[in-house]
Amino acid sequence: MNREKGKTGSFPRRVKVDAAEVDRIADLARLDIDQEHKARTAEDLGRIVEYIGQLEELDTEGVEPLHHVLDLRNVLRDDEPRSSLPVEKAMMNAPARKGDFFLVPKVIEGKDEG
Repeated sequence: MNREKGKTGSFPRRVKVDAAEVDRIADLARLDIDQEHKARTAEDLGRIVEYIGQLEELDTEGVEPLHHVLDLRNVLRDDEPRSSLPVEKAMMNAPARKGDFFLVPKVIEGKDEG
């Protein structure tokens, strides 16, 4: 990645992401980026890094860090024990059952079953 120092000296003003950098990032992210899209991806990543550099130049003195942009509150009810559905009501729409349990197709094979 080629960088020219920005105004603050700490973050690059212009960033040129090359194909090798795209390959490295794609490998880390487990992505398969074909040759056709590498140039576009390099340009996009360069613009993203440049934008981050612009954000770094903002004066954030006195600004409290946020963990979320909205003031969210936990609206879940207290986890208190209570009675559950009767078995017959819970099973009334089950397509298949075996006693008091849902009967479903097997989806995981064991070691012995190959």
